[in-house]
Amino acid sequence: MSTGDPGEVVRLPLRWRRTTDPVRGVLVSARCPVAGASGVVPTIRLEMTAVTGSLHRWRENDLLATAARRRDFELDDEDDYDLGGRGVAYRRFGYRLDRDELLCEQWAWLVGGVGYTLTCTVGRGDYADFCDVFEAVAETFEPDQRASA
Repeated sequence: MSTGDPGEVVRLPLRWRRTTDPVRGVLVSARCPVAGASGVVPTIRLEMTAVTGSLHRWRENDLLATAARRRDFELDDEDDYDLGGRGVAYRRFGYRLDRDELLCEQWAWLVGGVGYTLTCTVGRGDYADFCDVFEAVAETFEPDQRASA
């Protein structure tokens, strides 16, 4: 993992390339320096958006929109749990993009009307090589600290 620069929103794995000018609402967009065995380059993306209503309702609506945009969408897992002392909505889903079968892990937090979504994407066959990396990144995000900035 990176060294923990004070301006860092999440700690990324060493050598992962961060975009230099993320689009509005994208706090972090990073990619692994090498592709996995599947040929897919793993990515990590942290976004924020204004949210009205509950975490559950926001994630439910997002799930419907995500499924509609993805070819061969399949929800593998969904759970609400505690991560680092804060409630988080988690889901793992797969879909197809061109010839690639992708798997995404996604964590979402809602703090003071701001929703944060961390999405980590990898080739389905490479998931076992990256799932611990993705969870370690998710554990470094502190939405309460971000909301008070």
